[in-house]
Amino acid sequence: MKKILTLTTLAFLCFCNLNAQDITDAFRYSNTDLKGTARFQAMSGAFGALGGDISAIGINPASSAVFLNSAATLTFSDASKENTTSYFNGITNSENDDFNLNQAGVALIFNSNGDSEFTKFSFGVNYSEENNFEDAFRADGTSNSSIDSYFLNYAQGIPLDLLIPYDDETIDGLYSYLGENEGFGAQQAFLGYQGYIIEPESEDLDNTSYYSLLSPGQFQNDYNYISTGLNGKISFNFAAEFQRKLYLGVNLNSHFINYDRTTRYFERNINSGSETNEISFINSLSTNGDGFSAQIGGIYKITDQFRIGATYDSPTWYNIREEATQSLRTYSDLYDDSVIVNPDVVNVYPEYTLRTPGKITGSAAIVLGGQGLISVDYSYKDFSNTEFQPADDAEFMVQNNIISETLKAASSVKIGGEYRINNWSLRGGYRYDESPYQDGVTMSDLDGYSAGIGYSFGAFKIDAAYTNTQYSESIALYQVGLTNRATIDREFSSLVFSLSFGL
Repeated sequence: MKKILTLTTLAFLCFCNLNAQDITDAFRYSNTDLKGTARFQAMSGAFGALGGDISAIGINPASSAVFLNSAATLTFSDASKENTTSYFNGITNSENDDFNLNQAGVALIFNSNGDSEFTKFSFGVNYSEENNFEDAFRADGTSNSSIDSYFLNYAQGIPLDLLIPYDDETIDGLYSYLGENEGFGAQQAFLGYQGYIIEPESEDLDNTSYYSLLSPGQFQNDYNYISTGLNGKISFNFAAEFQRKLYLGVNLNSHFINYDRTTRYFERNINSGSETNEISFINSLSTNGDGFSAQIGGIYKITDQFRIGATYDSPTWYNIREEATQSLRTYSDLYDDSVIVNPDVVNVYPEYTLRTPGKITGSAAIVLGGQGLISVDYSYKDFSNTEFQPADDAEFMVQNNIISETLKAASSVKIGGEYRINNWSLRGGYRYDESPYQDGVTMSDLDGYSAGIGYSFGAFKIDAAYTNTQYSESIALYQVGLTNRATIDREFSSLVFSLSFGL
């Protein structure tokens, strides 16, 4: 029998037994974008064997010891995202712009006195934006699929007794109870039943089979996605120069996540016999988290012109906290009536750990005196090692198996160059990121181009860069039931400006 709950506040915090996390969450926090100083971005981040730039610390922690003098840099970016979404017979376009501070850091250089073979030490602190979650797209088209399959999938096996409030029990109270004791799936079944989308095969309270109140046919699906937030990192860097040829360094990184997402789904049908003709389903998710990682790296000058570098990035361990709300509205042409199921309840999920994969990077660079340079970085990251923890949790075991079977190891290549004319510097770069998905369709390979210019006033420098990246994604509207996919062609571009100061 159900436990009767009485709400004394407008919102009730419930701790659900069934976690709602899935592979999309795991990949979102495992993936990083190219962010950093204008010089760094203009050369597509190919700095693993170069150093001498604050953002290069994030690629190779030995980079700070390459600085000749202490320096600080601030970077601002104006980023633009354009999404072209195809969904059955519909094509929609959306744009989003965001201006923010995406990097701020300082490197302090301490030259060694005496005959020590360690000729220089450095300490640095750098904030960098790892990923920006500002995004919006709309998938709108006509299909033969309905959101009813989402609610039916969760409802099968749930006793009808759990979906009907007692006389003195509120909708809010029962929804909250289900979250606390039966899990996320029972809540979805409850919404579908109370919203007249699904009906039990039998009125027996022990019934566990359900059918849809929507007749087969065509459905207008309109799915809107809006998200905000970012993934940021603060690096504490220590490095040293040995015999003016070898540079060694380590980073201790503190990570943070802020992510807010709202999806609004609207469906309409005029199918003969449908008892429900309109459905509006809104889901909101708020996520915050903190994490830790470390990096070790080295740069070796084989000659004054040629140098190589190597870095190991440890996995990042995130502690993540999530809250979610839901609401449902349906309308029937047959009865000319609408139903609103809007639980005034915040689902607070248990804190969990996400371990993102480590990465190795190898680099090489040719430095042509004061005239210019060419640099190449290669990185390898096995996304299938992403893991929800505790790994022995039944739901996490399912999701971790999906991750290991769906994601794979991916390589990335960055090439950058710089040419100097007196106080001016001209820069350009290219990056290629291999798709981390086994099918190569869920997310395509990524291509990015960049260019920039800089001017040195001596102790003060100003730099600007333009970047452009393109790739496509195939995104399921929901992970359960209505799994129709929308194809999104994404194009990201940004204007980046940096101010650097000698200290």
